[in-house]
Amino acid sequence: MAFEDCTPLLDNPEALRLKAEEDGFLFFKGFLPKEEVLELRREFLSILDKHGYLSKDAALMDGIGNLDTIAEIPEGELTFAGTGCPPAVYQDVQRLELFHSLPHHPKFNSLYEALLGSPVMPHPRHIARLMLPAKSNSPTPSHQDFIHIQGTKQVWTSWTPIGDAPRAIGNLTILKGSHKRGVLDIKAAKGAGGAEVWLCDVSEDWVEGDYEAGDIVTFNSLTVHKSLPPTEFGRVRLSCDYRFQSAKDVIDPSSLGVHHDVLDWEDVYKGWDSDALKYYWRKLDLEYSEWDESIRWQKENIC
Repeated sequence: MAFEDCTPLLDNPEALRLKAEEDGFLFFKGFLPKEEVLELRREFLSILDKHGYLSKDAALMDGIGNLDTIAEIPEGELTFAGTGCPPAVYQDVQRLELFHSLPHHPKFNSLYEALLGSPVMPHPRHIARLMLPAKSNSPTPSHQDFIHIQGTKQVWTSWTPIGDAPRAIGNLTILKGSHKRGVLDIKAAKGAGGAEVWLCDVSEDWVEGDYEAGDIVTFNSLTVHKSLPPTEFGRVRLSCDYRFQSAKDVIDPSSLGVHHDVLDWEDVYKGWDSDALKYYWRKLDLEYSEWDESIRWQKENIC
């Protein structure tokens, strides 16, 4: 199935919530200002270029990989934390102020306040994926975010392509209505997260499409999703996972750290122009949940 643009529902919170409850996801065309997304793309690609991972024969914003240099990256570094790039690159990405400020855009706050009916808490643990063109960068398997983040089940992820992301480069697809299945058992798998859900007798539809800069798709932490295998080889796929929940709901403390602990917050904040977003979550009266490892490692083959 193709994505349906839910932009008309932004002025009707009740209809927005009903659509979200039914489908488990919402797609918005041109949701974010294109110029801000493209500026973040430029910053991401400039980091890759600095490390020698982009072709010198193409324009920076085309994001064409230097296949010879990429081939020299040890596989363990290339698949680091499911980010698609080596740790040194990812540390530079985590230092970018725009990467951390974009999820605080007023449009995000307005969307999730309408969806959740409550003041919104963006998770500070933002995830970037700079998927370099390499065979060892496996597509992300079918999974639910809940097993990786826990806390409340009413966490919503915004998958935000940083630039145009056609299906040919391996973008995100959603299993419509799959959140209604509850927490699914998992098995080990290659790709980001290292876990795949058992899907048996699938009657739901996979929804997919071509994304443009500024588009987002947002989904519940129980909604099954995966990345499509790329059919075009050579371009870098850039995206961000930004997560939001009600400030009144429980949160696991791990969601307040830097992704994969690649840096501490003081290292992230060095050189920022503004102090406004530094440690913003400490101003909130948060309620914490305890991590349940048994949720993460349910491995019964139910098929």
